[in-house]
Amino acid sequence: MNISFEIPHEIEQRIQTDGNDLNREAKEAFLIEQYRQDKISHGQLADALGLDAYETDGVLKKHGVTLEITAEELREEALSLRDVRPK
Repeated sequence: MNISFEIPHEIEQRIQTDGNDLNREAKEAFLIEQYRQDKISHGQLADALGLDAYETDGVLKKHGVTLEITAEELREEALSLRDVRPK
């Protein structure tokens, strides 16, 4: 899906001077808002951004989004960590 919108020229001039990828920033902001609204899952957010789960957590933290994890998700995470730890 492609989404586009126009912004006033003076805003464009101001934000384009820092050299950031504005398309990437807009995509990230949109997807994070969808995550905040529970419209997409953490995994879907990670896939859409092309990141792994840890990197996605960093992006969410950067945007001030706290991770809400259920007791069951925490239990599953702990079990998966036990499976990968060295013996």
